[in-house]
Amino acid sequence: MAPEPYNISVPQEKIDKLKTKLSLADFPDELEASEWDLGVPLADMKRLTKAWEKWDWRQAEERLNKVPQFHTGIKVDGFDELDIHFVWQKSPVKNAIPLLFVHGWPGSFLEVLHILPLLSSPDGPAFHIVAPSLPNYGFSSGVKTRGFAARQYAETCHKLMQSLGYNDYVTQGGDWGFYITRTIGYLYPDHCKASHINMMRAEAPSFSSHPILALQHQLTPYTAKEKEGFARTGWFAQEGRGYFLEQSTKPQTLAYAFNDSPVALLAWLYEKLHDWTDSYPWTDDELFTWVSVYAFSRAGPGAAHRIYYEIMHPGKDAVARPQLESYIPRVKLGLGEFLLFSLGAFYGNYMIDLWLMLDIVAYNPKELSVLPKSWCRTMGPIVFESENDSGGHFYATEKPEYLARDLRKMFGKGGGAYGVVEGKNGYDSTGANL
Repeated sequence: MAPEPYNISVPQEKIDKLKTKLSLADFPDELEASEWDLGVPLADMKRLTKAWEKWDWRQAEERLNKVPQFHTGIKVDGFDELDIHFVWQKSPVKNAIPLLFVHGWPGSFLEVLHILPLLSSPDGPAFHIVAPSLPNYGFSSGVKTRGFAARQYAETCHKLMQSLGYNDYVTQGGDWGFYITRTIGYLYPDHCKASHINMMRAEAPSFSSHPILALQHQLTPYTAKEKEGFARTGWFAQEGRGYFLEQSTKPQTLAYAFNDSPVALLAWLYEKLHDWTDSYPWTDDELFTWVSVYAFSRAGPGAAHRIYYEIMHPGKDAVARPQLESYIPRVKLGLGEFLLFSLGAFYGNYMIDLWLMLDIVAYNPKELSVLPKSWCRTMGPIVFESENDSGGHFYATEKPEYLARDLRKMFGKGGGAYGVVEGKNGYDSTGANL
C-alpha cells in the first residue's frame, strides 16, 4: 500500500491496565550498600514506579504526533506482509540526500528525534530522513514466523526506501542499526551509497587481509585512549553482557516477564540507559516515553528481543555476524570531524589500504565496543572519522549535535561522501540550501 499518515493512539484500557499494575508492584529487598554494579538500586525503582504511574502518556503521545509519521506495507520474501511505522521528515531542498536511520535495542524510532531539527536547518547539506520502527519494535507489526534475521531486517528497510522513491540512499546506525545497515551495504551496494556508524565491531587486522594495516598495528603502540577503550570493552564483556546471553538464547522466557510486569520492563531497560551512556541526564519524561514505547508496542514488549536469537542462530542463506564485521568494499563508511581518505586496490586475495591520514578514529569513550583505529579501518573504505571527547552508546540521543556535525561534514562539500548519491548532493541548484 502507499504510505499513509500515522498517529499514535494507544487504547485507554492499555494505559489504565499499565497504571493498575504499577500501583500493585511488589519489590524485592537488596543488599546493604547496594550500588549500580548489582543492578538498578531499589530506591530508584520505587521512585520511578510511583512516578510512572502518575505520568501522563497522552501528553507524550501528543508531542510525538507532531513528528511526521507514516506507515506502509512491506512484503519480505518468505514472510507475511508487514505494516511498517516510520518517521519521514522530507526536506524542501530538491537535491536533499535520502538518509535511512536505523535504531537498535533498547532503542526505537525515538532516537532520531533529537537530530531532526538539527538537520532541517539551512546550513549545510539537506536530508530526507526516514527512521522506521523495526519489525517487532514500536508501532510496526510483529513477525510471527521464525528465521527473521539480519537479511530480512535489511530487506525491510531497503524496500521501505525503494517504496518512498529513494532508489539510492545513505544510512546511519548503531547497535543493531550497525549490523542492519552493514547488511544493507552487503546486499544492496548499488543502492546504499554510504553508511555512517557509531558502534564498531571488528577484529585486529591480519597480514592476509589487510597487510598494511596489520603492519601498522604491529609497529604502533596503543595510545592511552585506545587502552581506555579496551578497558571499557572489557568491562562490557565481563559485567554488561548478561542480557545478551538471555535474549539470544531464551527470548520467550523474558517475554512473559515484560508482557506481564511493567516494573520488570522498566528495570531491564533503565539499567541499560544508565550503564550505556556517558552520564546522560535522563529526565523522567524521557525515560517513561522511551519505556512506554516498548510497553505499548504493537507486537508486545517481549517481541523486540527476538532479533538476538535469530541473528545468533543463523539459518540457511543468512548473513552472519562475521561477514558484517569484515570488509564490505563498495559502501563508503563514516565512523563518527576529521576526514580520512582510503585508497583500496585488490591484488589476488589481498586488500591493500593506502592511508593519507592515520591519526584519528571514530571514538565515543563510553560506547560498548571501543576499538583501536587500526581495527576499525578493516571494515571498509573509510572516508570520514571523528574522535569525540564524550558520548556513549545512544549517540543520536546523547550527542545529537555531534552526529549532525558528522553527517554535514561527511556529505557536505569537501566531505569524503559528497555527491555519493547521484543527483542528490544536499544542495539546491544555486549551491546553497533553500
